[in-house]
Amino acid sequence: MTALWVAVALMVAGFAGWPVTALVFKLARTIDDRADAAKAAEAIRKAEQDPSADVTVDDAVESAPGAGLEAAGSAAAGQTVDGELTAPPGAPASRATAGPALPTQRILRGGAIIGVLERLGVCLAILAGQPVAIAYIVAIKGLGRFAELKETPVAAERFIIGTLTSMLWAAGTAAAVKVLFLH
Repeated sequence: MTALWVAVALMVAGFAGWPVTALVFKLARTIDDRADAAKAAEAIRKAEQDPSADVTVDDAVESAPGAGLEAAGSAAAGQTVDGELTAPPGAPASRATAGPALPTQRILRGGAIIGVLERLGVCLAILAGQPVAIAYIVAIKGLGRFAELKETPVAAERFIIGTLTSMLWAAGTAAAVKVLFLH
């Protein structure tokens, strides 16, 4: 009977932990999105209240009516505001965005498989009475992702959220099974 409860605990910890982790990621993204929206609204409100933010751009031909064809040619090629080149009226600001989109690099590839293995390891360590093994699991996972985490702050944040969620789920599952069924 003990083997059955250990198997059930491993299945629940390992495979039912993925939806829990996905839910926590979704909650974290919702919180971040709300914070970003609040910051954007505050920035817009400040910009509307700032009188120095009101910039009016005059067409180069209208500002220099006696300049002749040279002024008209430069107005067609581009406008300048305070000495900086801007896009001509009706043209996109940058032509670089019109090309094909570059493939994006996925961050933390293989995370779902690693997460399942991590939860299985944590659950098994607790059920076996070897909590020190959890430190090995965290160390191996952290060292394996170190280069990626160092380069990308978003990946580091996802790594921490995912790892803590997975470990808490696995530890909670193992503790519940151990207390309730494996006296």
